[in-house]
Amino acid sequence: MSGKPTPSPSPQTAPSHLPRVVVATTAMLTFITFWRAAAIVLNDLASSAYYAGGIAEQAVGKSAPWFILAVMLFSYAVRAIYVESCSMFVRGGVYRVVKEAMGSTLAKFSVSALMFDYILTGPISGVSAGQYLAGFLNDLAGYVHLNVVFPENVTAATFAIIVTLYFWWQNIKGIPESSEKALRIMQLTTVVVLVMIGWCGYTLWVRGAHLPPLPRLASLQFTPEALGWLRSSSLPHTVALIGILVGLGHSILAMSGEETLAQVYREIEHPKLPNLKKAGLIIFIYSMVFTSLVSFFAVMIIPDATRKHFFENLIGGLAMNVVGPLTLRLIFHAFVVLVGTLILAGAVNTAIVGSNGVLNRVSEDGVLAPWFRRPHQTYGTSYRIINTVVALQLLTILLSRGNIYVLGEAYAFGVIWSFVMKGLAVLVLRYKQAGPREYRVPLNVKLGSLEVPVGLALITLTLFAVAITNLFTKQVATLSGAGFTLLLFGVFTVSERMTRARETVHTELDQFHLAPQEEINPKTVGCRPGNILVMVRDYNALYHLNQVLQRVRPAKQDVVVLHIRILQRAGSGESGLLPDQFFSTVEQILFTRALALAEKQGKTVHLAVAAANEIWDGMLRAAQSLESSALVLGLSSKMAVTEEARRAGLAWELLPDPKPQLALEIFTPGGQEELFYLGPHAPHLSAQEIDLLHRLWLQFSNELAPQEIHHHDIIHFALTEIEHEMKEGKDREVRERLKEHLEAIKARRVPHL
Repeated sequence: MSGKPTPSPSPQTAPSHLPRVVVATTAMLTFITFWRAAAIVLNDLASSAYYAGGIAEQAVGKSAPWFILAVMLFSYAVRAIYVESCSMFVRGGVYRVVKEAMGSTLAKFSVSALMFDYILTGPISGVSAGQYLAGFLNDLAGYVHLNVVFPENVTAATFAIIVTLYFWWQNIKGIPESSEKALRIMQLTTVVVLVMIGWCGYTLWVRGAHLPPLPRLASLQFTPEALGWLRSSSLPHTVALIGILVGLGHSILAMSGEETLAQVYREIEHPKLPNLKKAGLIIFIYSMVFTSLVSFFAVMIIPDATRKHFFENLIGGLAMNVVGPLTLRLIFHAFVVLVGTLILAGAVNTAIVGSNGVLNRVSEDGVLAPWFRRPHQTYGTSYRIINTVVALQLLTILLSRGNIYVLGEAYAFGVIWSFVMKGLAVLVLRYKQAGPREYRVPLNVKLGSLEVPVGLALITLTLFAVAITNLFTKQVATLSGAGFTLLLFGVFTVSERMTRARETVHTELDQFHLAPQEEINPKTVGCRPGNILVMVRDYNALYHLNQVLQRVRPAKQDVVVLHIRILQRAGSGESGLLPDQFFSTVEQILFTRALALAEKQGKTVHLAVAAANEIWDGMLRAAQSLESSALVLGLSSKMAVTEEARRAGLAWELLPDPKPQLALEIFTPGGQEELFYLGPHAPHLSAQEIDLLHRLWLQFSNELAPQEIHHHDIIHFALTEIEHEMKEGKDREVRERLKEHLEAIKARRVPHL
């Protein structure tokens, strides 16, 4: 049969002989506050504060802080484009939305530019962190009179490679993103910002201050590298607009990370759009203050003669040039490096995760061959995409030799063209999908029945003007960016044609009827309450499904096979997905093999696909919705069985009331079963524990006669005594005694009970 799934929302017209897969179109989401959303975005956006100012000053001279400030103010207008894009919540993801607006060719170009952005994000962040580390190590060596010099570029490149390889392995294993971690990092960053503002402010008060020169033609000091192919032209020096566009083009990096705002939209709690606006305002104020003040303080505090040595390490240079004892300055420098490493290393991880998300979505849309999405044998992740992305990032680091300026110039290409394509897409969709929106970019003029989006057009035009200017001034960026984009565009085009041709070829995959439903429940899936819910993820590891099928009695209990698609922020954070996007070739192979196991056992299974942004929350909510009696998992390749049970228990606690009584069964490849009960349940007592309880009962029965006493009275008394001790402030002692007890019985306890 054809490998192409058959989506059809109408059960009446669906081919009755095809296996039915219920696709839940409403995702099971774990929502976050606008504060957490802002923290996630700022983890990307704030990282640029560590390198944008130095790169801009190398290009345009001491007027760079004004350009950085202008870019940060303009970022609020660009952010409005992303807010409007989110308010439409068009279904389809990054490729399909642009394709709907501007056609297949520009959609491929848009994704190619976005990928260039992501490929460069990792190297520039890793190298920047390495530059800060090298600067600190050299300052520390001088402080302790150690005759050692760490070469900055070599150290930076080495550190970037190590960090990239670390996060490569983390992503291969499938370690999830954490909004909690993002919030903690931003809290530390806020401490750095406040200390920096206070200390730099005091320094300026002591020494006096002069603002950087305003960006007039006379004060702009373009280097030959900054002008690129315009170095022999007089236009940047005689036409103010050209000079300003050149300066903005070299400062646009300060705005990198804006797209993350759209990626977290799906996860923001109700009311979504007002909370998105609040997050956007927090991000704007924080990033404008942090990023622009770093540049202003650097020019105003670090002497001109030495500042050029700190272009790659601007905040570190500030830490070492404020007034105060050298020891305190060195401690602050260490704190700056620590927090900077956390932020910049996080950006390295975000780049890999983002690239993986975008290319997965493109692959699901048939533009990239399904071969790339084939899961890892052990971890089930799309390792081929991750390997490709990381290989390109490592190559970029090696080619740059740790030079942050070269990386920044190239990175700007992807950043600005991603913004341009987003602006064009939203502008075109104003006319193609002219329906009501919760939000529109301001400044819209009515001409009769026609609405002219003046504000949106001006923002897009400004972005386009900066992008065109960059083509002439950034030679490295233009050649590398255009070359990479054209190469990836060609790969997408050829791959899409090959994928379409492959769809017409006979394959051994089963064909399925996709039945979109708002949610999964016994009625929509067609199962009875009390069913067994089997989670499947990797088509190479279905041993737990096989174990369930061997023992289940279909007359008494149904089996539901559920695959949860984890929604990554990159690629579809601001848009919904269409039913067929939930069911690509990988899912088709997965369910084909699941059906083969069921047919071999001569038993029926009910198939379903759902989406969630947190796997444990998604599994437990699915079990609750389906009224399942048991949740069955395979052995995790990333954590111990007890840790799986603990996480399932935590997710169970977060379920809305009434919470179900649910058994958690975890099978090993060898067929061994570990059983846990989620929620309140009678404990499993070992033979020794039962014997101890009985001996205590006998003793107290004799000593308290003729008072009536039962076994459960002894347990109840022991529990209330523990509770009483903890209420009296002895909880620490209780914990220590319990810890000692657990250590004492560790060798003889019954596993996992």
